[in-house]
Amino acid sequence: QVQLVESGGGLVRAGGSLRLACAVSGRTFSSYAMGWFRQAPGQEREFVASINWSGAITSYADPVKGRFTISRDNAKNTVYLQMNSLKPEDTAVYYCARQSVMGLTYDYWGQGTQVTVSS
Repeated sequence: QVQLVESGGGLVRAGGSLRLACAVSGRTFSSYAMGWFRQAPGQEREFVASINWSGAITSYADPVKGRFTISRDNAKNTVYLQMNSLKPEDTAVYYCARQSVMGLTYDYWGQGTQVTVSS
């Protein structure tokens, strides 16, 4: 059973920073790409960032490029999302997810962590 547990959310003022972490159970963490998504109230869940198994390849949604950084520590089974220059529109529940073996979808999700950015 794979479990993903996010942490690090909270309330921050615009311009501030937060670092989210996602701890993943299981011995095969380093074999999978990982992603971060977010969902704001009344909106669809949207992609934020992804990282391949080694950490060498990353991808970002346009609204967060240059402000957010995804990284991973395979020795700790953890993926991170460093969020800088936060804006009120970044307010959402943030989820981490494990990409499926074929890379076509994300098959395991965490419970989410709330990020609130005040103006």
